[in-house]
Parts: sequence; C-alpha cells; structure tokens
Amino acid sequence: MEKNLLNAPQQELSAMDSLVAEMVLDKAILDFRKKQIQKEIDQSLQDGNKEAFLELSGKLKNIS
Repeated sequence: MEKNLLNAPQQELSAMDSLVAEMVLDKAILDFRKKQIQKEIDQSLQDGNKEAFLELSGKLKNIS
C-alpha cells in the first residue's frame, strides 16, 4: 500500500513544514540583503566613494 502524506503523523508534517518555511525565509532574507547591498554599491559609485564601494563589495562577496 502506498504511503499517503495525508495519513502521515501530524508531528512529522509540522517538522517538515517548519524546515521548508525556514529555508524559504532564509532565502528571502538573503535575496533582500543582496539587493540592499547592491543599491548601496550603486550609490557609492555615484558618490565616488571608493572606500564604501570596496567595503560593500566585500560584504556582497561574502554573502554570495
């Protein structure tokens, strides 16, 4: 007989759901942070701020 997820113990589903939700949230936070740093990099280029550019580029490289 096939194992049906609808008949799986609720605790197992909750643990899997929590793990998937955490992974989705982590990815969303990472994507948001990358976009935020990229905007700051763009601003540092517009301002001609080499020091900020180098610092932000390093941060972006570390989280990518």
